[in-house]
Amino acid sequence: MAKRNTYFQDEVITRKIDMKQLTRTLHYVLPHLKVMIFVSCLLILSSVVSLIPPVLLKTIINTTVVNEDYRQLALLISAMACLAFAEIAVTFIQTRLMGRLGHKIISEIREEIFYKLQELPFDYFDNRPNGKIVVRVTEYINGLANFFTNYVMMFFIYIIKLIIVTIVMLIYSPTLTLIVFCTVIPMMTCVILLRRSVRKLFGAHRAKISNRTAFLVESIMGEKIIKNYNRADVNEAINYDVHMTSVRQWWKIVLRNELNGPIVETFWNLGTLVIYAVSLSAILGGSSVINAGLVIMFTQYMSQFSGPLQQIAAIIQNLAQVSSNLEQVFDTIDYPVTIKDTNGSVELKNTEGRIDFNDVTFGYEENINVLEHFDLHVKPGETIALVGPTGAGKTTVINMLTRFYDVEEGNVTVDGHDVKDLTLDSLRKEVGVLMQDPFIFKGTVMENIRYGRPDATDEECIAAAKAIYADKCIDKLTDGYNHVLEERGDGLSSGEKQLISFARIILKNPKVIILDEATSSIDTETEILIKKALDVIIKDKTAFIVAHRLSTIRNADRILYIANKGIAEEGTHEELMAKKGLYYALNV
Repeated sequence: MAKRNTYFQDEVITRKIDMKQLTRTLHYVLPHLKVMIFVSCLLILSSVVSLIPPVLLKTIINTTVVNEDYRQLALLISAMACLAFAEIAVTFIQTRLMGRLGHKIISEIREEIFYKLQELPFDYFDNRPNGKIVVRVTEYINGLANFFTNYVMMFFIYIIKLIIVTIVMLIYSPTLTLIVFCTVIPMMTCVILLRRSVRKLFGAHRAKISNRTAFLVESIMGEKIIKNYNRADVNEAINYDVHMTSVRQWWKIVLRNELNGPIVETFWNLGTLVIYAVSLSAILGGSSVINAGLVIMFTQYMSQFSGPLQQIAAIIQNLAQVSSNLEQVFDTIDYPVTIKDTNGSVELKNTEGRIDFNDVTFGYEENINVLEHFDLHVKPGETIALVGPTGAGKTTVINMLTRFYDVEEGNVTVDGHDVKDLTLDSLRKEVGVLMQDPFIFKGTVMENIRYGRPDATDEECIAAAKAIYADKCIDKLTDGYNHVLEERGDGLSSGEKQLISFARIILKNPKVIILDEATSSIDTETEILIKKALDVIIKDKTAFIVAHRLSTIRNADRILYIANKGIAEEGTHEELMAKKGLYYALNV
C-alpha cells in the first residue's frame, strides 16, 4: 500500500499540454459527430456574417454620406441590423447546442468515473483522502464541462476567422494589413508569455484547492470527534492556513491576469494611432486607395483580428488546465481493477460454508506482511472467534475471505472453490459482513433494511427486524419503519444503528456471516438482546466473530488468538483458559 497523500501534500499535476489526454476525449466526442459538424457550420456562418458590417460601414462613410443618399443609408443600416440579428440568432443556437452537447459528454465521463469508483479495489481509497477523490469527480469534471461547452469548437473557428480576416484585409490594403500584424504580433507575444506564467500558477492553485477540499471533507466526517476533543479552534486555524494558501495562490493569478487588459489596450491604441497616421499621410499625399471608410473598416478588423488571437491564447492556457484535469480524471478511470470477475469465474451455488485458508501470506505495504503462511480450515456451520492485539491481522483474515483484498501467496477457498475463481456477486451474496461502524444511508428504516435485497417485501423486512429485536427501537421512531433516517444515521444511537444493520444481514441471509467487532458499540441492554438473537442468526451458518468483548465469543466452536503473523493459540474458551497463555491474559 503506497504512502497516503494527505490534505497538506500537493498532488503531482502536469502543467504541460498533454495531447495524449486530449485526444482520448475524442472517444466521447465522436458519437456526437453530426451535432459537432452542424455547430461548426453555424460557427463558420457566424464568423462570415461578422465580417460584412465593416465593409458596409466603409460604403456608408465613403459613398452614402458623401452622396447624401439617405435611401441607400437606410438600406445599409437595415442590412447591418439584420446581420447583427442573424449573428445573435446563430450564436444563440450554436451556444445552446454546444452547451447541451458539452454537458452530455461530461455526463458520460461522470458516469464512467462513478462506475469505476464502484469497482476500484480498497487500496485505491487507502492511498487517497476522500476529499481529493471528490475533487476529481466534481471540480475537475466541472472544468471539463466548461471546456467542452465553450472552447472545443471555438478554437478551430477562431483560426478560420483569422485566415478569412487576413485575406479580406490583404485584398483591401496590404500596407494597413502589415500595420495590423506589426501591432498584433508583439501584443500576442506579451499575452502568451503572461498566460504561460499564469498557467503555471493555475496548476499549483488546483493542488491547493484539492488540499482544502480534502481537509474540509475530513473535518465534516470527524465533526463529533473534533467537538469532543475541543479541536474546533485548532481546526479553524488549520482551515485558515489551508484556505489562505489557496487564496494567496489565487491572488497571484488575479494580479497577473489584470495585466492582460492594459497590454491589449496599449497595443490596440498604438496600432490605431499608427493606422490613422499612415492613412492621413497617404490621403494628404493624394492616395486614391486609402480613404476614411477604409481606415474605419481596418480598425474594426483589427479588433476582429486581435479578439480571436486573445481567445486562442486563453484556450491554449485552458488546454493546459484541462489536460491536467484529464490526467487526474483518467488516473482514476485507468486505475487497474485487480479484484474483478474473469472469463472463467463461476457462480457460488448451494453453499455449504466450508472455508479454507491455505498457506496465505499478505501485507498491505510492500515487504511488511500482516499474515505469513497462515492456515485455517473451517467446517460448515462452525463458529470461529478471532481475538488478539490491534493490527495483528484479525480483520485481514476477513478481508481475504470477502476479496476486499487478494492474497499474495496461497489461496482462500469456499467449498473448495478459490475465491479468485468465483464471481464477486455470488461470493459477496453468500458472505455477509457486519462492520464495527455500520453505515446508515439517507432514507427510511425500511429502505436501509432492504438495502441488500431490493426485492424483499415489507413483511420480510419487518420479520428480519423482529428476529434481532430491532423492532423495539424502530417502533419508538416517529414513523416507525417509514421514518426517514439522516445521513450516516445521525439521531440514532450506536446500538440502534447496529440493530438496523443486523436486520439488514438477516434479510440478506448469507451462508457465511462475519461479525467484525459488530457488538462493540452496543450498550449492555442491547447486547443482551443481540446475544439471544445471535443463536438464530448463525444457526446452520459458518460464522467468524472478531471481538474485544470476550463475553460474545465464549460459546464459539473455536477461538483463535491472532498474533505474530499467524495463529498463536487455538481452542475453545475452556481449553484456552486452562492453558493460561495469551488468551487467558485477556480475561484476567
